[in-house]
Parts: sequence; C-alpha cells; structure tokens
Amino acid sequence: MHALMQRVTEQAVLPRFRNLSGREIIEKAEDDLVTIADREAELMLAEGLARIDASLAIVGEEAAHADKAVLDHLGGDCWIIDPIDGTHNFAHGQPPFGILLAQASGGFVQSGWIYDCVSGRFCSAHRGGGAYVDGDLVTARTTGETPPVAAISVIFLEPGRRELVHEHIAPHYRTVDAPRCAAEQYPRLGLGENDVSFFERTLAWDHAAGTLWLEEAGGRVARPDGSPYRVDEWERRGLIGAASPALWDQLAALYLKLD
Repeated sequence: MHALMQRVTEQAVLPRFRNLSGREIIEKAEDDLVTIADREAELMLAEGLARIDASLAIVGEEAAHADKAVLDHLGGDCWIIDPIDGTHNFAHGQPPFGILLAQASGGFVQSGWIYDCVSGRFCSAHRGGGAYVDGDLVTARTTGETPPVAAISVIFLEPGRRELVHEHIAPHYRTVDAPRCAAEQYPRLGLGENDVSFFERTLAWDHAAGTLWLEEAGGRVARPDGSPYRVDEWERRGLIGAASPALWDQLAALYLKLD
C-alpha cells in the first residue's frame, strides 16, 4: 500500500502542488474544495486498489460526490479513498495534506493507511494488529501538559454551538488550531502533539483510517455517547478522539453540555 500511495503522490499530487490554475480548483460546496489533482489521484488509487482486490467495492470521496449511490457500499466490503485529505491546504499551496485509504467490512474499519504527501510519513494499522509509523510499532502518548492540549475546529459548527464550545470546552484546555487535515490530526493525537480533538463532520473518507490507527495505538475514538465509529453512519455528527481513554472521558463529559 505504501508503494501505491507514494506513486500517486509523486505522479498526481505533488506535480500540482503550488502549480494549480484557477480553473483547476472548484468549490463543491461552501468551504469545500476539489482540485484536478484530487480527481486524478482518486482514479489512480482506485485502479491500484482494484488490482489488489477487485472483489471490494470502491468508495471514493469524489465518486460519492458525483453519485450518492456510491455510499451504499459502506455497509459492505469496500475500499475507502480520500485522494487528498486537506484539499483546502493543498489548494492554497500549504501543507499539511495527505492520502487516506481504508478497507472496511460490515461498517467497521479493518485496515487503514495514512500517507503524508510532503514528509512521506506512512501510518498503518490493521484491526487487532497494532499501529505503525514507517514500519515501527507505536503506542499513543499524551503531551503531558496541564491543562491538556485540544485541537478544536469550529468551521462546520452552527454559530450557537460555537459559542457553547467556547463556553464549556475551551476553558478546560490549552487550545490550538486544528490543521484542517485528518491525515495530520490523527497522528498528532497519537504522537504526543495533541491530547484531544473533536470532529463535527464524520465522513468515512476523512475518518476511517485515522480512527483505527489511533485506537490500535491505544488511544480512543468514539461517538460522544460512547458508541463506536462506523463508516456507514457518515451522516451522524460528532466524533471524539483522544490520546488516552481517560482524556476521552473528560472531553466526552464536557461535549454533552453542547446538547
């Protein structure tokens, strides 16, 4: 999988980095961009994954945007592709951005891969098999700071919920900006840079790989009510990630005050 992600990065992604014309950047929805590189990368990734196992359906972010029926495959055996996670950063000529791939069955992620297109960092995880960075087994660690470090993004929150976040959650943490890139945020939670984060949107291509990787590293990712993340529940709002179960419990208790 590393070879596929590296090849797509070198052939479809990096040649377009800081080299996009205005017509090669499209706004799919408010604050939601796609570029020609996203589309080219998704086609290459889909072809590569089909060669690995053609029996699995392919759910790509851009394919699903074009045809919502693609999302029906998330409840079965499928590959999940985010060709460029962090497109907003990529389109504005700045990192971080990466490729996210996952394999799921029955709504649950079985394997996940995260590739940082700029640094080449490669994170991987298989259910029950631990979490790895560049081939080395890793264990999630906290920042050790007091108060804990929280990466909070309020981009997709309603104005009223933004105020509740500032009132009920922010005072309990040292808050830092979220990178607008799940391919960066999940490693930050496992590698001692951030302690907690929460996500309003929980689309499968954004979260499948990272949730499994952080859980296999010993952190915790779950819905605010404690239920596990399922890729076929992509319309549900709210997901909490933390470097440890204790940190997850603390944020979950605070998060409930938003409702």
